[in-house]
Amino acid sequence: MQRSALLDAARSLLSEGGTEALTFPALAERTGLARSSVYEYFRSRAAVVEELCAVDFPVWAAEVEAAMETADTAERKIEAYVRQQLALVGDRRHRAVVAISAGELDPGAREKIRAAHGGLIAMVVEALSELGHREPRLTAMLLQGIVDAAVRRIELGAAEDPDAITQAAVSMALRGVGSTVS
Repeated sequence: MQRSALLDAARSLLSEGGTEALTFPALAERTGLARSSVYEYFRSRAAVVEELCAVDFPVWAAEVEAAMETADTAERKIEAYVRQQLALVGDRRHRAVVAISAGELDPGAREKIRAAHGGLIAMVVEALSELGHREPRLTAMLLQGIVDAAVRRIELGAAEDPDAITQAAVSMALRGVGSTVS
């Protein structure tokens, strides 16, 4: 239970103040534990980050996958892939992952994030293959770039409404920059 409370506190700290806010004194204060007790659960800040990724990213990815499974065409699967990721932007788990990704991490934590992201990208490769892309993995990585840019735009509180950002990202994913989805 205390490990779970520490992870919940870490999510809150990351979503509120980014990686700089994730400190062991702050974790101790949020959970009511002694600072030395935090070290019993995690040896470093990177270990907290790794555990958050191990716990939260699969849940997030499962939500994206579930949205894709309800779609009946390859094009709708891609749309669901984009829309679901952008719908999760307000979720604390997502804000924590974004904050983690923006921060300076040790190579082990970075590799775990890369591997988790690779699993997310793999979900859309089949749909892209069905649409006839010659290099579906490369296309999937570029598609994720569109999603990531839209996430950053929403997270920054851009002038555009989040729904407009989502619609623009879906349009770009499905039609490129030459046309729009109505």
